[in-house]
Amino acid sequence: MSIERSNVVLTKEDFASDQMVKWCPGCGSHAILAALENVFPKIGYKAEKFCLISGIGCASRFPYYVNTYGFHSIHGRPNPIATGVRVNNRNLSVWVISGDGDSLAIGGNHFIHTIRRNVDLNMLIFNNQIYGLTKGQYSPTTPFGRITKTSPQGTIEQPFIPGQIVLGANGTFYARAIDKNLKLMQDVMFEAARHDGTSVVEILQNCVIFNDGTHEAITNRETAEDRQLILKQGEPMIFGKNRDKGLVLGAKGLEVVTIGENGITEKDILVHDMTTQDPSIHLMLAQMKLPDYPVALGVIRSVEAPTYDQLLEDQITKAKAESKIQCVDDLLNSGDTWEI
Repeated sequence: MSIERSNVVLTKEDFASDQMVKWCPGCGSHAILAALENVFPKIGYKAEKFCLISGIGCASRFPYYVNTYGFHSIHGRPNPIATGVRVNNRNLSVWVISGDGDSLAIGGNHFIHTIRRNVDLNMLIFNNQIYGLTKGQYSPTTPFGRITKTSPQGTIEQPFIPGQIVLGANGTFYARAIDKNLKLMQDVMFEAARHDGTSVVEILQNCVIFNDGTHEAITNRETAEDRQLILKQGEPMIFGKNRDKGLVLGAKGLEVVTIGENGITEKDILVHDMTTQDPSIHLMLAQMKLPDYPVALGVIRSVEAPTYDQLLEDQITKAKAESKIQCVDDLLNSGDTWEI
């Protein structure tokens, strides 16, 4: 079932609500909101065909700020609620708005099973590596050793890598973006909307109050070109201020090389293929981290697979066609009946 497209040209203003946006000045969520409001008109559906489902956290205010249908649910439960919405109305484009604490802690079980089922919905995971709404406790993605309100001597827990979880759950779409790159966010959101199945977009987001600068090593303008690998389908994985660094596949996995040294040419650099069913290189890309590697951004994986909602609809259609009971009269007159 295709989603109904708009017969008029929509703009960003058509998706802006009349509610006051109550995020802290400088919060990365403002940029994410702007990106989504820019993308929705490009997707082309009628405004009433979008539905936003959120959990609990700073990110969860999102449905109030977009002029579409929305539901502000409970902590960690946006994914099962979004699954119910999508399965019961396949004429809706369903978007899950959640934070790293909401989806990867209390909602972790729902997160992996939604991905495993490949429900046709789109998840935006705001990863600021902290619990912001509850004032600065460490989250499942907080780096090891980070001092927070609940880890005054530094966290002693190893953090989740969201991409690792997505691919471990047989995810069919995973992308990563940063809140300081509006165009990249829009590009991956658009690709997520085009994908049939569960799409997960992790957005590296800054929390100016409780974890300011948590992604500064990646986003700093002075060093960004040397620390970010922006992936493009079918293009070699080249990065660096001088566009002279790249990735090759060595005996121990991905290796960073310099073009022009040791006989390395551009032809030796790996070409990005987000559509290959084998997740091995996708997993390596998702796991790369500073200082040994650049951080991979863009669409890392996008593969085709049957969706939960389509398979369920097929089963229902088949059951109806094969059933001897086609209406209430058939039901009432089925089994043992008698007249009195």
